[in-house]
This record gives sequence, C-alpha cells and structure tokens, in this order.
Amino acid sequence: MQTSRWFDTHTYRWDQFDPTALVAAKGSTKVSILIPAKNESATIGAIIKTLRTELVERVGLVDEIIVIDSHSDDDTSEIARAAGAMVFHVDEILPEVGSRPGKGEAMWKALAVMSGDIGIYLDADVQEFTADFVIGLLGPLLVDRDLVFVKAFYDRPWSSGPSRSSGGGRVTELVARPLILDRAPLLSGFVQPLAGECAFRVEALRAVPYVSDYGVDIGLMIDVLRRHGLDAMAQVDLGLRLHRHQDLAALSAMTQHVQAAFDLRIDPQHPQEVENSAVVFRRNGTAMQMSKRSTITCQRPAMDDVRGGNRC
Repeated sequence: MQTSRWFDTHTYRWDQFDPTALVAAKGSTKVSILIPAKNESATIGAIIKTLRTELVERVGLVDEIIVIDSHSDDDTSEIARAAGAMVFHVDEILPEVGSRPGKGEAMWKALAVMSGDIGIYLDADVQEFTADFVIGLLGPLLVDRDLVFVKAFYDRPWSSGPSRSSGGGRVTELVARPLILDRAPLLSGFVQPLAGECAFRVEALRAVPYVSDYGVDIGLMIDVLRRHGLDAMAQVDLGLRLHRHQDLAALSAMTQHVQAAFDLRIDPQHPQEVENSAVVFRRNGTAMQMSKRSTITCQRPAMDDVRGGNRC
C-alpha cells in the first residue's frame, strides 16, 4: 500500500536532526518563520524570544521572524515587536485586494512579505515552546531536496501532569479523517493533517490558492499532493505540544470550514466560495434555544497570480 510505504519512509522525529549540521546543510538558503496571531499576548513573546536566542543568534538557522497580526485587540503586536519580530497587520499587506478574516488569510498574506526560500508556519498559542519545533520541521527539507512540504504532529495532552495524547484532535478524527479516506486517501498517512505547524519551499506554496480560515491546512495539503506527489511530502514528530483547547462551539465552526475546504478542492465544478449552515443549541436559563450559524469559506488565488487581479 502506497500510504504505508510512505509512512515508513517519510515520517521523521525532531531529534534526528542536529542544529549545527543543519546550518551546514542550509548554506545560503534563507529561512523565514511565519506566525499568524490574534490575541496571543500570553504566549507570543516567549515564542519569539526563544526563536531569536536559539535559532537566530546562537546558530544562525533562522533568518527572519514575521508575525501577521489578524485583528488582535490586545497587545500581541507590541509584545511581538519588542521581542524582535517583524510585525505586519493583515490589512496592511496587499491593501489593493482587501482583507478577509481568518487564519488562512494571515497565512496567505505572509507569503507576500517573507523573503526566505523556506517558510515555516508556527501557531502562536503554544506554551513552553522550544526550538525543537523549528529544528524538526526544517530538518527534512534540508537533508532531502526532493521534499517540498513537511507537516508536524505531536502529543496534545489535555492538562498538566502525565501526558495523555488527544491523537489527531477532535475535528481531525471525527471530520477530517473520514473525509480524507473518502476524498483524498493518499493523505491518510498523516497523523495530524490539521496541525498548524508546517515547513515548505516557498515556490511550492506561492503557486497554489489558499482556503480562508481553518480549512487552509488541508487545502494546502491537497494542492501540494496534486502538484508534487506524495513523495514530495513528509511529516515530523515534534513530541509534546502544550496549548489551549478550543471549546465545542469553536470546533463546530472549524468543522464547517474543513468540510468546505474539501468542497473547494474536490468538487468537479470548482466553486470559489462555499456556504455551510449548522443548527446550534444553547440553553438560556431553563429554556433551550435553537439558532442557525452560517459560515462562508472562500479561497485566495495563488500568490504568484495575485498581481493579475484575481480576487476572493
């Protein structure tokens, strides 16, 4: 089975890679860290300080750290800038194409301001962040020039104390995994296809469209698979990741965006926008109330084409 062979040969661990050896392999390659963030003042400063101290100043493995502020109403931007990152507000990048809400928009616009040959997307809510995240993600791309995309996976405990893995996450296991098996089975060997951390060669992702909001991760994987094939993709075990877990209301909205990403990518009629509706129940005092929630998921054009006037 192709996916079983791929899993055995394209799954790495972070501790396979030595940062000093990676610097030698890096040569003149430039590496950009890209962090989409919204209201992450509690964690963003420590993440950037670790990156600068361990990977910019100590070994020179990272060349630039970029934070894309997606409409924060706290001091995320100020903390990030003080810690040593370049900070851009999502509305200030490519103002001629406008701005949309969501993680996918921030990730897409990061491509317009990064200068690296390799980009690494990191989530901004990680607690007890270590440089191993970047070393693990970057390693496969530097030792295997045939790879263009590396996805993270990790244990995600619910609380402090003994680690209890949450597997691929609730949205992954209940929604994304069945959709992958049905509609993109070659991706079934990825442990956490919705993980926010990944590394990529910039030319690979500048050539594909980006799905808005939380459908962005699976959308990118489907496009990379189609353009480059499964053997150009890999995954790396980053060990333990501590972060806050979303409540069920937020997860429910995520599932709608993930479903829409498959529709945008797999639907033979190639829609540019998908609207999904869901029924939501909330208790108000002693009474249960029913309401409807709608989400709209669209896609931005490939960054290579954006100057041609395509708009979402």
